[in-house]
Amino acid sequence: MSELTGWLLDSDPALRWQVERDVVHEPAAVWQATRAKVASEGFGARLLEEQGADGMWAGGAFFPRGFDGTGDGQPWTATTWSLNSLREWGLDAEVLRARRTVELLEANCRWEYEDLPYWGGEVDVCINSWTLANGVWLGADVQGIADWFGEHQLADGGWNCEWVEGSTRSSFHSTLNALKGLLIHERGTGSENGARAAGEEYLLERKLYKRLSTNEPVAEWVSEFRSPFRWGYSVLNAADYFREAGRKDPRMGEAVEMIRRARQPDGTWLQAGRHPGEVWFETDVVKGEPSKWLTFFATRVLEWWDS
Repeated sequence: MSELTGWLLDSDPALRWQVERDVVHEPAAVWQATRAKVASEGFGARLLEEQGADGMWAGGAFFPRGFDGTGDGQPWTATTWSLNSLREWGLDAEVLRARRTVELLEANCRWEYEDLPYWGGEVDVCINSWTLANGVWLGADVQGIADWFGEHQLADGGWNCEWVEGSTRSSFHSTLNALKGLLIHERGTGSENGARAAGEEYLLERKLYKRLSTNEPVAEWVSEFRSPFRWGYSVLNAADYFREAGRKDPRMGEAVEMIRRARQPDGTWLQAGRHPGEVWFETDVVKGEPSKWLTFFATRVLEWWDS
């Protein structure tokens, strides 16, 4: 075992099982045993302890109860963000089903936008994508949200959370988040969604990081790798989506090389900075330090691309 692999494996079960599966390629029995520990050890267990008797985290759907919009960054403690983390860490959905989480959120949780019911979604593309993914994971009825994406896809093939303000041009951030939710829905239900293919083309036509109009990078953030990803776009986040979707397209080549060039001499990738805002607890390092999460994501992307 290399020093780098040992460093990656010396981590919370939420990450370690994924390293075992996707980097070390351990037998399923090994990584599944580690994955089962997410509910009882480390990050997963700590976050589960924060769930309220009403099924929510921090008393709110997207923001904590009483959030007034002030402070540095957005809080990451409310229900949607907490569900996202648990799902991404690999928590067995049965743990939350046993707590009747779907039913409790149906009864108690409303969106901050117009007091809409939780599992019906709202108007924000990213919020709906996460609710779709979490609903499929937990077994909630979220088909209406899946249909919503087809109805709100923009003419260029992507999505933009600012469509309610009149935007007609898609956003890299919104489009990637929409694709993630739709992919989880397709795999969970066995039904294909044509909207996802068009959304992928939006990103691929732009080589995952360029403007069509100028052929220049859309912004500096395309090559700034932050962990956790949260809502933020980067070529690493996008390439990992296409790896998960199983679509290796040559138009991604330049973006993949951006990821490769960011690798440090010791084989690690550095944290560009955590998204600011209140958290239950930190799960990754501060800016400038080697990140196990980013190193894991980048390593498996490059292995997939080079295979």
